Amino acid sequence: MLSQKNKKGWRNPWFVGMIGVVATAVLVNSILIWKAYHDRSTLVDHEYSTNDRKSDTETIDDIQAQNALAWKVTVKQPKMIMLAAPTSYEIEVADRQGAPVSGDMEVVAYRSADAEKDFAVPFKEISAGKYQGYISFPLKGYWELRIRVKRAKDVFEVGSGKFQVTQAQ
Repeated sequence: MLSQKNKKGWRNPWFVGMIGVVATAVLVNSILIWKAYHDRSTLVDHEYSTNDRKSDTETIDDIQAQNALAWKVTVKQPKMIMLAAPTSYEIEVADRQGAPVSGDMEVVAYRSADAEKDFAVPFKEISAGKYQGYISFPLKGYWELRIRVKRAKDVFEVGSGKFQVTQAQ
């Protein structure tokens, strides 16, 4: 029987349960804090203060150069992309007036969950302004493509939307 005069209050199942809940919360938070310090996110460059640091004016100049070029990039990719299967991509690049843009193209496959698996693939120009390449994704999950076209001094970069790579069934 439980009462306020009971000297065995420390053995009360409600008290023991609450102590257990608090201890579990402290343990879980401690594990998460430890993991946050030891497994750094790959989305942040650890040398952000020294690597590729641009001033505000340089960043604004880059944005204005991109807007001045106003190239249009069209990516043709399959609806289903399978893991470790070479996937054909066709990319068309046109300038502001619709004329094809010839140059060098590099496509970077970017995986936000694991930066160590990012890779770049050079694409071949098969006709004026049309590029083709094959990309084989090593991991399933969400990926994004970053397309970089270089013509003389002009450099145009654009990113694709995220898409999912699935495992063959």
